[in-house]
Amino acid sequence: MSKKALSPEDLKKQNEKRLKEIKKWEKEQAKPKKKFYFAYLVLIISLIYATDEIASQIGMLMKAEIANDLLANFGKSSVGVLDIISALVVPFQALGLVYRPLADRWGRKKFLLINTFGMSFALLVIYLSNNVPMYFVGAILVQFFIPHDMHVVYIMESSPHQHRARVYSSIKFFANMGVLVIPILRRLLMANASEWRNVYLIPAIIGIVTSLVALLSARETDAFIDSRLAHLHKTPEDLRLEKERKAVENAQGGLIPALKFALKHKQLRWLYITTAMTNLGFIGTINYQVIMTYGYAQNEMGKGFFADVSPEVLNSVSLGPITAAIFMFPIGSAVAQVIMGFISDSKGRKASAITMASICLAGFIGFTIGANLNWNPYVVGALCGMFIGGFYSTNDVLIMMIGESAPTNLRSSCMSAQFIVTGVGVVISYIVGLPLMTIFGNQVTGIVSFCLLVPGFIAALITLYKRTHDTRGIDLDTVTGAEWD
Repeated sequence: MSKKALSPEDLKKQNEKRLKEIKKWEKEQAKPKKKFYFAYLVLIISLIYATDEIASQIGMLMKAEIANDLLANFGKSSVGVLDIISALVVPFQALGLVYRPLADRWGRKKFLLINTFGMSFALLVIYLSNNVPMYFVGAILVQFFIPHDMHVVYIMESSPHQHRARVYSSIKFFANMGVLVIPILRRLLMANASEWRNVYLIPAIIGIVTSLVALLSARETDAFIDSRLAHLHKTPEDLRLEKERKAVENAQGGLIPALKFALKHKQLRWLYITTAMTNLGFIGTINYQVIMTYGYAQNEMGKGFFADVSPEVLNSVSLGPITAAIFMFPIGSAVAQVIMGFISDSKGRKASAITMASICLAGFIGFTIGANLNWNPYVVGALCGMFIGGFYSTNDVLIMMIGESAPTNLRSSCMSAQFIVTGVGVVISYIVGLPLMTIFGNQVTGIVSFCLLVPGFIAALITLYKRTHDTRGIDLDTVTGAEWD
């Protein structure tokens, strides 16, 4: 059935709306950038990125305490039960697959502000929670807002291409160092492990203030304005012909067009496959604090992996070696991630992804063994940071390569579609890992994580080496995605 033709009045209203939007973006485009605007933008994005990193890591760095407090009735299986509850967040994360591509239509700045405020408000909800349902609401909000990484899009579209990875990794380094707030607050505000909520308040306030600063100081990216104006200046006949040729189906973004586009082009297709492989061990990245906690606790009790650990030992370990280890965690993570940018710009994105995946593997094996052998907690914390820094840097390079392999009109959508393939790896990780952890207890978290993460990263290293191509130096304004077919 053919679509009903618009009346002259409707066409007039549609055209008036289009002209109004053109005028708005042309006005924005004409605004002169103040002196040192880029340096100022880097500062604002750094603060936002730090907020994002704190919101991303705080739940993991407090996980054993949260599980044993909120789910004390489940005893040794509390972490597995908490992960099962957390898995219920996934359907709400799926809403983000529809939400993020809207930035290709309405602009980057709106979503930068919404995401920053949203994740900060979520931390405030968790601070106020005194039961599992309220904690669950806060967790839903956190997991909805943190994956969208609009600050990463800002960096990519606002940085000179020859320094893009260096700028990104420097900002990432600052953001990771911001995570030091968590162990500092643990030491200042936690006299007992059950007082974990206190650590959430200060990061929530920092994030809300940062979102207000960004509202007043950041402007829309030039790349988005240019792309949006180019689309709006097309005549109805141009758009009709494009639709008939299927050249730019849903030209201003969309999840389905992005997936179809990626499946047609080898580079994006293999980058998506690699992303799925790196996330097979995802369960280890959300339980690294649990792995450390029970490693030290088992060592202190001198018992095997399947023995119960007393609450007294867990409290002692939480306030002692774990808090000490967490002080080194952001440093190890920051160092690992800053390396990524310099390798990306000097040796290429592909070399950087391979290097970071190797660091991830070495860090994971090192901190797991170290906790169980009672190594110095500062060394274990640094190795744990290297593991997490390597893991997320690998995925950061992959998403950067995806962004640099996609045209501007589908860039944010292609980056958003990556979360579908990420979800494939995560779902497998949950399906395999959670039943084992729930049956055998928190103590086996390290073994389960090892059996998932190590094979996944080895497979990812193989596909990176054999199937993907470097994207260093790509012109984001002219890339089509078909360069490597």
